[in-house]
Amino acid sequence: MSQSLDREQDRASQGVYTELTNRPERLAWYQDMAIGMYLYWTVDAVFGMVNAHSTIGASRDYLRSYFTQLPAFFDPKDFDARWYAKLAKLCGFDYVTIAAKNHNGFCMWDSATTDFNVMNTPFGRDIVGEYVAALRENDLAVGMYFSPDDAWFQWGRGKIPARALDYANPEHNPELLAYDKAQVRELLERYEPDILCFDGYRDATRSLVEYSWRLRPDLMITRGGIVTPEQERREDLRGPFEAHYTIGSQWQYKAGNDRLKTGRELIELLIDIRSRGGTLLLAVGGPDADGLLPRHMDDRVREIGLWNFVNGESIREVRPWHVSREDALSYSWNEAEGTVYAFDRGPALDLGEWRTIYLRSVRATEQTNIEVLGQSGRLLEYRPEVNPSARWTQHDRVLEISYCRTQRLYNNQKWPNPLVIKISAAEKGLIN
Repeated sequence: MSQSLDREQDRASQGVYTELTNRPERLAWYQDMAIGMYLYWTVDAVFGMVNAHSTIGASRDYLRSYFTQLPAFFDPKDFDARWYAKLAKLCGFDYVTIAAKNHNGFCMWDSATTDFNVMNTPFGRDIVGEYVAALRENDLAVGMYFSPDDAWFQWGRGKIPARALDYANPEHNPELLAYDKAQVRELLERYEPDILCFDGYRDATRSLVEYSWRLRPDLMITRGGIVTPEQERREDLRGPFEAHYTIGSQWQYKAGNDRLKTGRELIELLIDIRSRGGTLLLAVGGPDADGLLPRHMDDRVREIGLWNFVNGESIREVRPWHVSREDALSYSWNEAEGTVYAFDRGPALDLGEWRTIYLRSVRATEQTNIEVLGQSGRLLEYRPEVNPSARWTQHDRVLEISYCRTQRLYNNQKWPNPLVIKISAAEKGLIN
């Protein structure tokens, strides 16, 4: 195999299909971040249905109704971008990615390229612009999702939208590519996002990715620039990568008939992704038709937020340890501080309950200190006679740690989510 072909295949395996790539310093900046909030929303959220995909294979009558009638009902009267930004900040999200344009072609900003945009609805406000202003006010990085596929564009030219046809792929449709470039230029020049996520076929965004990097060389591009697995746990991946997941079963708001992941499932997902150097982009199932985040989704976001509030240092500015998982433990590593974080994924502990864990991949040194994040290790509520500080012994090949759960986060003294053990001045252990 030639070296050039070998390099091309290697780049494709990393989700890169262009001659250009993300700058190393931007990759490092991105990899320091743990979690992004995905606000996935388009004109058909008025029904709480699948985003955009209902146009594919649809009848001409359905398409006519979709494109001409739905915008007249898009009026999220309770939408407040500042509320979403504050929620993301409170709950420890590092960035927010907003759906600027979905596969249906509906633009959530005041675009000069098409009338199929949010300004031509009863709502009549630039949603992208409001999001960006609110995120900047809260010192959150701004991400944008953009689909180059465009059902409105196809329908307006007498085509039946179909993602499997070359006509729907801008790499095979110069007119569509020029149209997409004009929209991308609007977004980059007007709003200056920090992160851009392209959707589409495997290689459909090559020209748009290169075009974006030429306009903004320091732009961080996730899909199109790095691997972005979707609703899929990839054991083979080590960062940087962006894992796309939903809280429920749908990217945008779903009106009933849903099954939500539990808070623990979501937190363990975050832990797994960070232990391998990736970043989680979590679609929170809103806004809904009125612009609000449904209560059941809000509950999940705040449960993640509480866990982040206690344990945030273990997932930010960290990299994978030399072993990502060991029995019921996962790891992350702050190289600058020489600190290892062990995430205990075992059964939840009751308040005052002890557990002993055994680590082969970590060695304590004379300077090591071990503690449970969020806990002082000096007091167990209502039981002043107990010394709840963590204890450890470094054996020949095993680090033995005993610790007690002492922090009450719920009124009933139960806490179902993983605890994090911080091990300072740690060294690599032998696992074989």
